[in-house]
Amino acid sequence: MLIGGKLSSKVKSTLLGGMGLFTIALGVQMFLKTTNSILPLGALIIGGLLGEWMRIEEGVSVLGGWLERKFSKNDDAGDREKFIRGFLLASVLFCAGPVAILGSIQDGAQGNPQLLIVKSILDAFFALSFASTMGIGVAFSALPVFVYQAILTLFGAQLQNILNPTMMAELTATGGVVLMAVGVSGILNLYKIRVGNFIPSLFIAPLLVWVLQLLGLLQ
Repeated sequence: MLIGGKLSSKVKSTLLGGMGLFTIALGVQMFLKTTNSILPLGALIIGGLLGEWMRIEEGVSVLGGWLERKFSKNDDAGDREKFIRGFLLASVLFCAGPVAILGSIQDGAQGNPQLLIVKSILDAFFALSFASTMGIGVAFSALPVFVYQAILTLFGAQLQNILNPTMMAELTATGGVVLMAVGVSGILNLYKIRVGNFIPSLFIAPLLVWVLQLLGLLQ
């Protein structure tokens, strides 16, 4: 925030563009992990429908608005929208990657938090860059991310026994598409996508693999 206040609008625009391009590139790299592109597509369709039905994005936006009113004294509508946008996009960004799930499994099943610590350090650096252009709402994304990772850690041992390499590959690929959506819609503002509603896709992807393997349609 302190750094962001000293940056010109042109510099902020350039930083946002760089972060948007990096996020898209990371998403493409993750998507290439898939062994069958139909699986991430199916996960996105089913997960998107579930997200719309559950109104996840609206819920996160309401939470962001409540936090903004609770902790910010600024009544400007533009600043409020910026707070909610930063909160929503950072929450999705930090939850979409497979490291959050792998790290939580490792911590919960083996008592080894090393991967989560590495992820936290990377997230912190990304959050600093993000917050300099999108405001303090980014910092409050730590709340849903903490709850998300805590739940995964609690079920870490069970998840380790359930998720096989194919499931993780398709989860990673689906997360990559979600990250691309964050870059295209949330950061670069090229096309409006209700990114938050695709969060269920991360859980649908391994579930689809499990069903197809159970039916003998997938190795």
